[in-house]
Amino acid sequence: MANVLLSPQYPNGVVVPVKHKGLSTDQVRYRWWDDDEWDANGGKGTRDVLAGRENAAIDFSSPYPASVLKLMVGFGVLRLADEGKVDLDADYVYDPNPVRPACGGPSVKKIRQHFDEMITKSQNESTCALIKLIHDKNAWDLVNQTFVDLGMPTLMVTETIPGNGGRWIGSNMSGLDTAKLLLLVNGGAGVLWTTDKGKPVTRNELSYSSRKFFQETLAGQGHNEMLSTPNWCGRDYPTQGIPQKVPSRWIKPDGTVTVGDAIYDRDVRPCNEAAEVTFAHKTGWVDTTGSDAGIVKSFRGKDKRNYIVVVFCNLGTDYVDADRPADPPGVFPVLYTQKYAQLGKAIDTIMKNM
Repeated sequence: MANVLLSPQYPNGVVVPVKHKGLSTDQVRYRWWDDDEWDANGGKGTRDVLAGRENAAIDFSSPYPASVLKLMVGFGVLRLADEGKVDLDADYVYDPNPVRPACGGPSVKKIRQHFDEMITKSQNESTCALIKLIHDKNAWDLVNQTFVDLGMPTLMVTETIPGNGGRWIGSNMSGLDTAKLLLLVNGGAGVLWTTDKGKPVTRNELSYSSRKFFQETLAGQGHNEMLSTPNWCGRDYPTQGIPQKVPSRWIKPDGTVTVGDAIYDRDVRPCNEAAEVTFAHKTGWVDTTGSDAGIVKSFRGKDKRNYIVVVFCNLGTDYVDADRPADPPGVFPVLYTQKYAQLGKAIDTIMKNM
């Protein structure tokens, strides 16, 4: 396990000391992300995410997670399902008040469908609906407290609008705690980690059916375009990242991929034939965020790897490579610098050779 942070204060990276038993650290003073502070203060934040870290050795502005925050929403929904408070196969009548453009208007869908759309297509309308659903159950305080109780205190969704599920800026995730959340979703025998208060955390924090559903939904990801880039199979740019197989549900008869309104122009079948792993993951992007977090598993007969990787960064859609070629008309654009794909490939190569 490794946790590395980079910022203007740590331009060559700093390795975070991680407690083996708890998969945790008390050596980072996490600060809330703020674009203006980043620009004005040289990457130094002023508001603490966690109390009591004033004397921590590493001072770090925690990048906004963008759509990777949907992992926290998914966890909250499935905890409610395990408690019998939510039926995934029931209709949820989303009636936003007030209507927020980013969240869309009223809708009626199965909760299971909202969940799938939130993860696989990163659909914001379904995300707003599920955030509002958790508000309807008066459960957000409990969900956030659960993250704390399970030893993931940097995971939080706060200050969203109860009437429509919008305004997500009060969300925070560290790479380390996000990896732990995915470790729980992935499941494993015995104790996964022990919190600082001595609580052993196992996969049973989510039921088998909930973990299986979460895993299958993440494995159905349509936006494979950051740490992995098979949606642009065969292009010189961006470079190939994690050698992942594209889920068949998005592939048209001609081999091209369409995810909702996002149309890709490449035949991905050659890359699928050469793929070595599955990548059950969630991407996220806004102007100052690029993020990707997921579970990598190799196919039978390939070099064995089974690992979790999480990247949060402020290099979002405002920051592109100077030599990035123009995207073809009508084709979903390359949103990130290809350094993300290069990083994904480098990490996968390390894990492959271990």
